[in-house]
Amino acid sequence: MVTSTTSPQLDTGPQGDPDRAPRRIGFSQTLGRWDVKVSPYLYISPFFILFAITGLFPLVYTAYVSVHDWNLIGGKGAFVGLENYAFVLQEPNFWRGLRNTFSIFLISTVPQLIIAIVIAALLDANLRARTFWRMGVLLPYVVAPVAVSLIFGKLFADKFGLINTVLGYIGIDPIGWHAQVLPSHIAIATMVDFRWTGYNTLILLAAMQAIPRDLYEAAILDGASRVRQFFSVTIPMLRPTIIFVVITSTIGGLQIFDEPRLFDQTGQGGPSRQWMTATMYIYELGWGNQKSFGRASAVAWILFLIIIVIAMINFSITRKIASESSTTKKRKKVSR
Repeated sequence: MVTSTTSPQLDTGPQGDPDRAPRRIGFSQTLGRWDVKVSPYLYISPFFILFAITGLFPLVYTAYVSVHDWNLIGGKGAFVGLENYAFVLQEPNFWRGLRNTFSIFLISTVPQLIIAIVIAALLDANLRARTFWRMGVLLPYVVAPVAVSLIFGKLFADKFGLINTVLGYIGIDPIGWHAQVLPSHIAIATMVDFRWTGYNTLILLAAMQAIPRDLYEAAILDGASRVRQFFSVTIPMLRPTIIFVVITSTIGGLQIFDEPRLFDQTGQGGPSRQWMTATMYIYELGWGNQKSFGRASAVAWILFLIIIVIAMINFSITRKIASESSTTKKRKKVSR
């Protein structure tokens, strides 16, 4: 018997040739790989470029100016370190402006948030001409701050204002809206609420419309009334949006300038600085009699740090509330 043996053949194909040079990647393939890796960063780069130009650079430059003796007319002076900060912290007007800022912020923000939630709930209901009412809510936000200040300045005039006239009809003595501390803060807070309540209402309304309707149907089947649905379904589902509104209102409230600046004709915050805010004090230092950009920049940086601290406190408190509510829901599910 003859057996034939065949020797194995070597693979001489393009992949089995050990002497074959590796295939070069074409330029189009290289460009495609770079496009996949780099293009996402190019898409988001406009935001970071604009933020660096309009946000980060002014912040860093303000810190640089705050440690120099920088004058509006004379320009850059000598390096003074923390001397501008020490001067500002010893000034009574700085603490008075900080007190007025927090007072106006608290008086305006708390009612503004409550009113915005209530109006958003009304607009979320089945109303006739809903688009008309939603546009009407936003109209005060479109009005120029100068016009709003002039109108409310006349309404809250000390002698012949409409508010004091109405109060006189019901037997209440006229209130010194421009002479006393708390009444002036209430008047300015009313101006702030008039402008910004509609804006926050639309934000909350958009969040309400994103709530699944199945939750309301389940609440109706459980016998919950409209009020119970509002507090048990709507408010918990609005918690992230409420956190956002609170943080943005905090940032805007601590930077308030237009309304108190235009509350009277002088624009100095009253004869005793009873409604002068921190931003008005910055304007007074930089463009007033002192014309010191270094001290004004120091106040700006102190205000920036205060806003950061308050925003972090707001975020931690709201996050703690959210975690406690989620823990309570889990316990209820386990008990069931």
